[in-house]
Amino acid sequence: MIKITGTITTYHKNPLCISESLKADNLRSMNTEVSGKNVICRIKNDKLRSVVASVDDYMMNLSIADEICGLVPVAKKRT
Repeated sequence: MIKITGTITTYHKNPLCISESLKADNLRSMNTEVSGKNVICRIKNDKLRSVVASVDDYMMNLSIADEICGLVPVAKKRT
């Protein structure tokens, strides 16, 4: 069986806001995390169609989250 994996890394002024906004829509095959000012999404699945659909949904949600998070003050990461 083939396993398809991919990583999307994007830079943001408010990565915590973006990451928290996107996590709610993660499927079991997705993981979203913050690393510095980057939001990293890792996707893995054995069906190409599922990966393409997941990336499409993620990018649309990312666009919306980026617009909304641009309107709120930068949040500090909780420790």
